[in-house]
Amino acid sequence: MAKLGKVDVDQILADPEAPVAGNPEGDVTIVAFLDYNCPYCKGTAADLRRIVATDGKIRLVYKDWPILTVSSVYGARLALAARYQGKYQATHDAMMAIRGRSATEEAMRDAVKAAGVDMARLDRGLVGQGPAVDALIKRNKAQADALGLHGTPVYLIGPTSSPRRTITRDSRKL
Repeated sequence: MAKLGKVDVDQILADPEAPVAGNPEGDVTIVAFLDYNCPYCKGTAADLRRIVATDGKIRLVYKDWPILTVSSVYGARLALAARYQGKYQATHDAMMAIRGRSATEEAMRDAVKAAGVDMARLDRGLVGQGPAVDALIKRNKAQADALGLHGTPVYLIGPTSSPRRTITRDSRKL
């Protein structure tokens, strides 16, 4: 088995580029590693959204981790680029609502458009913000790899903030 790396907890909890939902000052954080083609992610999306909305004290950090298909990468890029329009959550919800295990790029674009995203602006954002979007996806992958994650969804639940420390998979703490 490959040796697992270390990851800084603050990188997971407070990456300024990672989309955050719920209460930004919440007392509990859920970090969700997700793929838009994962049927289990899709199956839990409504429950996760409901828990965050009804509790009122949960901070949800999304980690787009496209590992299943080529279109998963495309979907993650769309969602993260939509963030620059303030439309990450709408895009995320729309793509999680697509039925099936392997959504096409066309189906993803149609869902995002139906969610009210300005597609011309999104396309410009993918060009202009593409390097930042790709860097975030790469950081999410590095974090998942360092934690020894093997599939989606993964939900890490812990305090909103932490003292500066690192974790390994063996410690299994946040």
